[in-house]
Amino acid sequence: ALGKGSDLEKAFATVALVYNNSADLEGKLSKAETKNLLQTQFGGFIRGQENKPKYQEIISALDEELENKIDFEDFMILLVSLALMSDLLQEIKNVKTTK
Repeated sequence: ALGKGSDLEKAFATVALVYNNSADLEGKLSKAETKNLLQTQFGGFIRGQENKPKYQEIISALDEELENKIDFEDFMILLVSLALMSDLLQEIKNVKTTK
């Protein structure tokens, strides 16, 4: 559908597809599924953050109250929060591409 879309549109579509492929029929993920998805699909961004208090707070929230589920909006907020604190984001910012 986004064959001619921009890089950003394709990236966002990929996030939506990965989420939807993992979500239940209600379009939600359990907290355990969310944690697993982050570890398998977002590892480059979360690697090295294990000792940061904010990261520990986010992950411990996923370990609590497992009956609560995460919807796509909450998942996106989680991704952005983890990406913003990531060391990888700083490395990406330091790379300049020429077009």
